[in-house]
Amino acid sequence: MIDIVTALREEVGRVVRGADATVDLLVAAATLGGHVLLEGPPGVAKTLTATALARALDVEDARIQLTPDMLPSDVTGTVALRGDELVFRPGPVFTNVLIADEINRTPPKTQSALLEAMQEGAVTVDGERHPLPVPFLLVATQNPIEQEGTYPLPEAQLDRFLFRVRVGYPDETAEREIVSAARDGLRPAALQDVRPVVDAAALAEARRTVQDTFVHADVVEYVVSVVRATRSQPSVELGASPRAGLHLLAAAQASARIAGRDFVTPDDVRAVAEVVLAHRLVLSPEAELEGTRDRDAVAAALATVPVPASR
Repeated sequence: MIDIVTALREEVGRVVRGADATVDLLVAAATLGGHVLLEGPPGVAKTLTATALARALDVEDARIQLTPDMLPSDVTGTVALRGDELVFRPGPVFTNVLIADEINRTPPKTQSALLEAMQEGAVTVDGERHPLPVPFLLVATQNPIEQEGTYPLPEAQLDRFLFRVRVGYPDETAEREIVSAARDGLRPAALQDVRPVVDAAALAEARRTVQDTFVHADVVEYVVSVVRATRSQPSVELGASPRAGLHLLAAAQASARIAGRDFVTPDDVRAVAEVVLAHRLVLSPEAELEGTRDRDAVAAALATVPVPASR
């Protein structure tokens, strides 16, 4: 697992500076069969990071630019007449890594088509179910600042994302490297040099490795306590679901493997708590007016739960 992460960090690092933490989470999601929402202002390399990672994986990938006029069939595919028979023409969702750019710019009907793909690993077209390739990783991006002409993702769909990763501005050193890097026009020249270094078989083996990561009963109890603590925060109207607990434990297992360990510690749980839990919380109107953020609610929940001894 750590070999995979190191190789992918190196390849993505040719193009995007300071993206190691994001790469780690994308790799964790790929090995767990989860999906990632990259959130941040324009111009911070959300799509570029996902594109570089897709090229570094020796699997099929596709990118769709979501727009207000996009239909579900533009994503899933259509049934068309070929000769004298109807045949299914697969859409861009039939790939291993799908980059869905600006997911909050497309209407709820199209968002729901992606929801089925995320949850079921399949899509239904004209009443017929079509399985997606394995592995299937959806990397969606959105700009949380701009609200005009957008359709906020419903809580049910947000809950299907394993991680929401906030991509912010780089530090000064990284930004200097970005500005001075060689370019092909406006695109990073190094993007053409990214080569596939991890294939589907390696990802499947990494998934088995993550699943075999030892979890002590005390750590399981800690995960449950943290999830339940989100529901009792004064600022939270709707806390994390049991699915969030499953995702939090699985993410902690992946975090342990990325750190080179075959067992999970409470620190692994704390390390991924915000990216797993924050987007699943619904804050009360009063809390939002006071400027409370979902990540603040996660931090408050963590602070109320005693940390067990590392196992």
